[in-house]
Amino acid sequence: MPHLIQAARAAQHRAARAAASIGAGHPLTRLLLTAAAVAATAAWDAGHRVADLHQPRRHNEKRATRA
Repeated sequence: MPHLIQAARAAQHRAARAAASIGAGHPLTRLLLTAAAVAATAAWDAGHRVADLHQPRRHNEKRATRA
C-alpha cells in the first residue's frame, strides 16, 4: 500500500476514534477531520484512487455484517 494511502487511512481512523470518544463537534475532532481530508486530497492528487484499496463487489455479493 502506498505511503500516502496509509497516511490518509491512519488520519481517518484517528478522526473516527476521536469522534466516537469526544464527539463530532469537539475542536480536536474537527482538527483531525481536517487533517484526514488533507491527507486524502494528497493521496488523490498523487493518483491514488479508492479502488486501489477496495475491490468492487459484484451485485450478487452481500456485504459483511457487523456483530
